[in-house]
Amino acid sequence: MREFVLILTSIIISVSISSAQELKDKIVSGRNIQKKEKEHLFHKSIKLETDLIFNKLVEIRRDFHENPELAGNEKRTGKIIQQYLLALGLEVDTNIYGYGVIGILKGAGTGKKIVWRSDMDALPADYAEEVTFKSQKKGVRHGCGHDIHMAIGLGIAEVLAKNKRSLNGTVYFIFQPEEETFTGAKAMINNDLFSKIGPDEIYGLHVTALPAGQIMVKPGEMFAYQKRVRIKLKNELPNEAVQVLTKGIRRVLSRAGKGSKPWELQHIGDSKIGLANPNTIYKDYLIIDETFTTYSRDSVLFLQANLYETNSANLKDLIPEITQVIEDSGYKDQLLSVSFVHENPTVINDRKLTDISIKTLNRIYGSDSVIRDYGQVPFFNDDFAYFQQKIPGVYFFLGGSNFEKGIIAMNHSPKFQVDEESIRTGVACFSSLIAERLNKLEW
Repeated sequence: MREFVLILTSIIISVSISSAQELKDKIVSGRNIQKKEKEHLFHKSIKLETDLIFNKLVEIRRDFHENPELAGNEKRTGKIIQQYLLALGLEVDTNIYGYGVIGILKGAGTGKKIVWRSDMDALPADYAEEVTFKSQKKGVRHGCGHDIHMAIGLGIAEVLAKNKRSLNGTVYFIFQPEEETFTGAKAMINNDLFSKIGPDEIYGLHVTALPAGQIMVKPGEMFAYQKRVRIKLKNELPNEAVQVLTKGIRRVLSRAGKGSKPWELQHIGDSKIGLANPNTIYKDYLIIDETFTTYSRDSVLFLQANLYETNSANLKDLIPEITQVIEDSGYKDQLLSVSFVHENPTVINDRKLTDISIKTLNRIYGSDSVIRDYGQVPFFNDDFAYFQQKIPGVYFFLGGSNFEKGIIAMNHSPKFQVDEESIRTGVACFSSLIAERLNKLEW
């Protein structure tokens, strides 16, 4: 029986490989095929090729998961990526920053220069895992899905490498280190990455707690603006006074829709109040940490908290508003300063490219392949934002949850898991999108 299964599997794989190659040959050599038919055949071959390498990508993902590396330590990870890309025939550059890897795929002719970015690093965490391929490193976990991102990036590189004679232009696959510390993207840019390659557009994704395979995106901000505010007061305050003051700040500044709780991220996939609903609870809010961090030094009291604001126009008013609350609370003479001590840029999708991406993917893979996001996620962010400050780009959410199997892809949570079928969706859909954006299909 086992021999029969192996023979049958071999036949299926052989037929699939043959079918994919026949489609590619038909596309390249066919003179009398209509443009729409060529496009259909091309993307059908992408889906077939994705299916052929899916199991291999799952194995690679699990290897990354078993051997996670923290930001700045991605040595083994980078080596595996480098070897994989070289085996595909891509040029590889490992001299930009840290353990980052750049794979360079050149098409048959000249054209656009497009970047696909995947982040590499894992998280410092030591929670128990419910998978068979558990982390082998104590205190380190791929609890944010970067192992999935790398597998998808490698899969896109392989699919497009097999179709490069149908492409015009160049794809740069950036495998970026140190995303969790929000330093890798900026460091790569500061080391002249973009001046060396001169890209036109950049794309990337993040797996999240939406249903597996669901792609979600919106023009503009994907996350709330995150700021860390610091208040400095002369002399000590009794703990009760501190509690009253900080509660007053939260009461005056906090904002959310009636009855909504945008800090409860478990609802982001809910059809009635989640991100995909125009009436989502995850829009038009300001959230402040419930508990302020407090400490004293040299007779100065420090109060610090993170806040999350969806409207960029409101950011300039936050410090004056906090200052006013403190003065109205009777501490005007004690107030030394109110300032932001930490403020990263947020991911902001290019409006034109986002609309094009939605239309392209829905045309190729069906009208519900990509859904619009109507909100902004709090608490999270991505240094992909630094890339977008230099060139137009689009950052997608890719669902990784399978609720029937109890798989919930809630990033940074102790029970974070990802349905690996999301890899298949990511590779096929974004291989097709990049090919379309390259305008490499010589119909």
